[in-house]
Amino acid sequence: MKKALVYLLLVAFVVGLFGYFLRAQIVMAIMPRVLAANMERDLVADQPDGLHAILCGAGSPLPDPNRSGPCVAVIAGNRVFVVDSGSGSGRVLQRIGVPFSYLDAVFLTHFHSDHIDGLGELEVMRWAAGGRKEPVPVYGPEGVQDVVDGINLAYRPSRASRVAHHGEEVITLDGAGGVAMPFPEPALGELLPVFSEGDLTVSAFRVNHFPVEPAVGDRFDYKDRSLVISGDTAQSANLEERAAGVDLLLHEALDAKVVARMAAVSQEAGDLRRTKILNDILDYHTTPVEAAESAQTAGVGHLLYYHVVPPLLLSPMELIFVEGVDEVYDGPVTVGRDGTLVRMESGSEEIEVEELL
Repeated sequence: MKKALVYLLLVAFVVGLFGYFLRAQIVMAIMPRVLAANMERDLVADQPDGLHAILCGAGSPLPDPNRSGPCVAVIAGNRVFVVDSGSGSGRVLQRIGVPFSYLDAVFLTHFHSDHIDGLGELEVMRWAAGGRKEPVPVYGPEGVQDVVDGINLAYRPSRASRVAHHGEEVITLDGAGGVAMPFPEPALGELLPVFSEGDLTVSAFRVNHFPVEPAVGDRFDYKDRSLVISGDTAQSANLEERAAGVDLLLHEALDAKVVARMAAVSQEAGDLRRTKILNDILDYHTTPVEAAESAQTAGVGHLLYYHVVPPLLLSPMELIFVEGVDEVYDGPVTVGRDGTLVRMESGSEEIEVEELL
């Protein structure tokens, strides 16, 4: 028995040593299969007919390894729409297997940099990787024209060189960039339809992100399923009314007690600029408990936190983040991260949550 064990250990050592010295060749041998599997991934085609939400960015301007800049991808049937496009959001969509050829439109809630600084990259991915032959429509309140024009101008040299390099038969300028689709700021109490085709209607409503104006949230209605995306906002009665009875509420959340502690530490360290900024952001965002109160008032089926502030770098921080939430909201709650998928099949009342990353 001892001799057999020694023999097995020796064989394992030799195989391991052999594998170590040939590791590059082994990786190159299996790489084609891995690449083929990744290229064949199609998360959209794998979903049942319905209304589904994916967090392509669950974070904020503060760096968080699990949360890119704010972005929500909405799958309605076999169509994909993106609400806001923060830094890194396009790459998250790549990682989870959403082909850019599906992307039909982008909706912007407001024009803070963290909500638009991934838009140029997203447009390039849709154009070059997705092969679309027309620019992406970008819907937003007044001011969206300046954003789209600026990105188009900034990326113009890159587009020209890519077409010259790859050739018109591979990549054409016709599909590059975006086209602005502005709409007026909705009045308080108004749910303004800004996109309607077939079974899908996307509507905008006003939120309170003062002094940032205009600022809107978005509601998606597809067949018998519905969701609301808050955008950046302080707690808003108008949002609660527009979200009444929806299946899913995706709400931003800032943990005021932790951010206030961060501000106090900054002040003690003599960093008055950072202290001022941290204190300023407390009054135009919603706390996790306030978002839960809104979810309860609106009677929504599921609450999903995104635009999570501050970064939840340690697991106990998530417990701190949701302290008191279960006291004000009796529905299910998910603290989002990049790749969180909420699946809502048509003809059903089920709401399924899956972490893709």
